[in-house]
Amino acid sequence: MAISMVVPEKTIDSVVVHQFDSANDALNVHDSVEISGFGKFYFNKKRAQTQYDKYVRIKQSYENMLADDSITDKKRHSTEQKMISILNDIKTLKPKIDEPRTNI
Repeated sequence: MAISMVVPEKTIDSVVVHQFDSANDALNVHDSVEISGFGKFYFNKKRAQTQYDKYVRIKQSYENMLADDSITDKKRHSTEQKMISILNDIKTLKPKIDEPRTNI
């Protein structure tokens, strides 16, 4: 695309990243977002709640593993990294589940 339009690849990348970031921001505020010519995307609260519950169970499992003094340092480090990832997922999903949603 950059070659055919004689536009720097960095510029095209910036535009695409901006569009998807904007769509993601809109989806964080509303129940749906529509990208013309690409499709309409919906936030599924029921699926999000199911995923959130799964993350909470996994978090509990990791906490139990970390509480065990007999695990190796390598396993402990790996579990701590996974725990950080799960906590970020929970932090991201929680506000989306708790807030009332609207369509645009």
